[in-house]
Amino acid sequence: MGQLELAGVSRRFAGVEAVRNLSMTVESGRITGLIGPNGAGKTTVVNLVTGLLKLTSGRIRLDRQDIGERPPHEVARLGIARTFQNIRLLKEASVIDNIVVGFHRSDPTSFVAQTLGLPSVRRTRAGLEQRAHELLRDFAMDEYAQCLAGELSYGHQRRVEIMRALAVDPQVLLLDEPVSGMNDVEAAELGAMFRRFAERELAVLVIEHNMQLVMTLCDELYVLESGELIAHGPPEQVRNDARVVEAYLGGELC
Repeated sequence: MGQLELAGVSRRFAGVEAVRNLSMTVESGRITGLIGPNGAGKTTVVNLVTGLLKLTSGRIRLDRQDIGERPPHEVARLGIARTFQNIRLLKEASVIDNIVVGFHRSDPTSFVAQTLGLPSVRRTRAGLEQRAHELLRDFAMDEYAQCLAGELSYGHQRRVEIMRALAVDPQVLLLDEPVSGMNDVEAAELGAMFRRFAERELAVLVIEHNMQLVMTLCDELYVLESGELIAHGPPEQVRNDARVVEAYLGGELC
């Protein structure tokens, strides 16, 4: 599976450096955490990796292939999928339709065939729906397949967004505040799922403010403050780093 590498990555907005000379690695089979106070530049990093923002300087590589200048659709085809801080689902579409959208990389049917509704399209659609049901069963949500995504609870909408990202069959999964707004039980359940993803040799990057989850889940942490890397290493090492404690005002890491 994939390994994501950032080397000397920077991004400026009107002269302000949102990310400054960041180097980090997200390895397959491991869960890597990216943490920091609000405004530290974490989501900017994800937007740079996925091609939504252009680099000011530095390099981004997936399995040693440079992807730093590629547009978002090419980055996705190469095997990088993400979720968003603010859930982005087709709320008037069914849950299963939202997941099937994620299978676009493996859909071999042409636009013409889809327009004409040829039998090959119907067979392909049936196959994609079957795969979507498998994901739903993994997430214990098969009973919600035909529900409108916008009618689900917040926590279930989060799960649908993660399933849609997994439908891309990624090598690297970027999760931007995946348990935001969830209670401890819901967060722990998703954390256990993230661990299973890593055990399947997926490279997982988690951006999260839930420090209890991050400290127990992640194999390695990178800490940003004002766009600059101030610490990285195993969670216990990061927890005791003086600059990290100062960045969090000594509160959230206790």
